[in-house]
Amino acid sequence: MSPMINIEIDTVTHLLLDAGNTRLKWARARGARLLGGGALSYAPPARFAAGLRRLRREALGCDRVFVASVASVTIERAIRRALRGTGRPVPRFVRVGRRSCGVVNAYAEPWRLGVDRWVALIGARSCLPGRALCIASVGTALTLDLLDADGRHRGGAIAPGPDLMMRSLLESTAGIARRAGGGAGAGRSLYARSTRAAIEAGARHACAALIERAVDEGRRRLGRRPLLLLTGGGAAGLAPLLGSPWRCDDRLVMRGLLALSGAQYR
Repeated sequence: MSPMINIEIDTVTHLLLDAGNTRLKWARARGARLLGGGALSYAPPARFAAGLRRLRREALGCDRVFVASVASVTIERAIRRALRGTGRPVPRFVRVGRRSCGVVNAYAEPWRLGVDRWVALIGARSCLPGRALCIASVGTALTLDLLDADGRHRGGAIAPGPDLMMRSLLESTAGIARRAGGGAGAGRSLYARSTRAAIEAGARHACAALIERAVDEGRRRLGRRPLLLLTGGGAAGLAPLLGSPWRCDDRLVMRGLLALSGAQYR
């Protein structure tokens, strides 16, 4: 590779967007280095619109824009409108494939794997190559994915995240909702002393137990214990409840987008 190409790669700037179920996260990158970023809730709409104007300014200094989106069509259109006319390249919305960046999709129909999970798998592989990994993303949903040391995705599971579990109880059970108005939040113990804390403890411990089960099944399937890699906005709340060794990386999707961007232009 010529020195000129090396210089070009090192100076390329990226705007990386992770459009989730409830908020939009972004990060800037220069070359292979992730820089700062931010997050923006979709509600209320006026605040989201104001945030998109800021995002438009972020895009002005970037050469490439890559997006991983599980958001609604309405949100995706709003992102496209915000970036239109910046003079930057049209944003590339990632699509799930059979293989990319050393990762092989386990799904018989690859497109049915959520793009956020796909990009997180690529991000995990890019920063921990050659490691067997169990990736637990804790957000609105709790997603679990097993990746072997050769980069083959072995499948995964999806469950409600802790906050969604709690909301479902409060919205679907009048008696519990009436009693959940007061009381302190839950600590590490499963056995709480108020209804509010009991809901929180039940949801968090249920998710933590599922993560532990995923690690254990991964060990049986692979013949070695996979490294547990936590990501997502709710990961910090579950980490103290886990017995398995873990690492936390809240930028796996951004790392995956950066890897995909580099592969696209290599």
